[in-house]
Amino acid sequence: MNITKKQIDDLNIELTIALQGEDYAEQEKKRLSAYRRNADLKGFRKGMAPMALINRLYGEQALYEVINALVSEQLDKFIKDNELNILGEPLPSASQPEQEWKSGNDFEFKFDLGLSPKLDFEVTKEDKVPYYKIEVTDAAKAEMKQNLLKQQGKLEEGEAAGEEDYVIADLVQDDRTVEGAYIAVRNVTGDARKKFLGAKAGDRFKVDVNDAFENENDRAGLLKIKREELAALEPEWDVTIVNVKTFVPALENRETFDELFGKDVVKTPEEFDKKIAERLESNYKQESDYRLSRDLRAYLVDKAAISVPEDFLKRWLYENNREKFTKEQVEQEFNGFLADFRWQLVRGYLMKKFDLKIEDRDMKEAALGYAAYQYAMYGMGNVPEELLKEAAGQILSDERQARNLEENVENEKVIAAVREKLTLQNKKITLEKFQALK
Repeated sequence: MNITKKQIDDLNIELTIALQGEDYAEQEKKRLSAYRRNADLKGFRKGMAPMALINRLYGEQALYEVINALVSEQLDKFIKDNELNILGEPLPSASQPEQEWKSGNDFEFKFDLGLSPKLDFEVTKEDKVPYYKIEVTDAAKAEMKQNLLKQQGKLEEGEAAGEEDYVIADLVQDDRTVEGAYIAVRNVTGDARKKFLGAKAGDRFKVDVNDAFENENDRAGLLKIKREELAALEPEWDVTIVNVKTFVPALENRETFDELFGKDVVKTPEEFDKKIAERLESNYKQESDYRLSRDLRAYLVDKAAISVPEDFLKRWLYENNREKFTKEQVEQEFNGFLADFRWQLVRGYLMKKFDLKIEDRDMKEAALGYAAYQYAMYGMGNVPEELLKEAAGQILSDERQARNLEENVENEKVIAAVREKLTLQNKKITLEKFQALK
């Protein structure tokens, strides 16, 4: 047996494993004997069939299994003995010669190996990354106050319909009547909007519903019919405005404050203003921290100056995802994969460098946080602790979700550690300029 290594470049190796008949003869014999012991062939007692028959029936299969096991064993041993840090798994070389699977033959197997680059860089106070602090402006506070009061507002009787108002109308076409249709003026499209704007109770006009309500699902819902029935209807309807509803924001009073923040948390307009400022600061800090994590990731990957065997990685991705992606799709998605892959290498390097570890409590806390987030997406804020724990346990039992959580925890630990090591340059910025950053 002979193993030769050909260094293509710093990140690519070709290994050749050459086998002669004596390298596998003994194992081939044992494998055939095992087949014989287990063979239950008609006309022979179990385990007593002639070896010639066993060889004819199972010889090529036994040869393939023995050679494959031997090559895999030697390949793994060579990688470990030479401390090769490879990416993915070895791939059969494009220059692999054809084999004649015949006992006693010599065999030659060639493999391409992609090597993981060696990372070696420091993070010190000399490294500087901007941290954008978004300013809380009077305009932003006024807008949030308006939105919060609207959130607690209600519909009241109105006079003439405005852009943000609603009308209740009866629609008539021949012997078909739709009573009490609720229509938001802002959702009316085309020329029909002009007819609804300024409309008062008792006003009558004709409307082309195809023009006024472009979305077929909305139109069918308004007319209280199935979507497939729309085509059979004439589009023009007589509309009678029954009532106008105006949306009125809530007042700045204790009742509104209690609904927004909980009983007696906010008692005065001044405390309301302070709470708004605090909420904006919290929201902006989350946005700033998220932006920093992106900037740090890009900065660290750039600092690491990672070179990877791209052609090898493309082949490896395709070979391991043949049922999911074509070569063209792998090519199209490769840049995105490469960016994530480089970050994974950097993140792994820094986890070791800073001796960061993921404990069970880290995963549990992350799962609880994710469970609470999922409930919040459905409008459920105050979920009982036992229910959260049960949901977190289900998340952790799902391999894919647990793996995603682990990556998120690693990201957070690395970013937190790096923030302590380098210099953050605080830069005040308006929300508009922050949002315009690339």
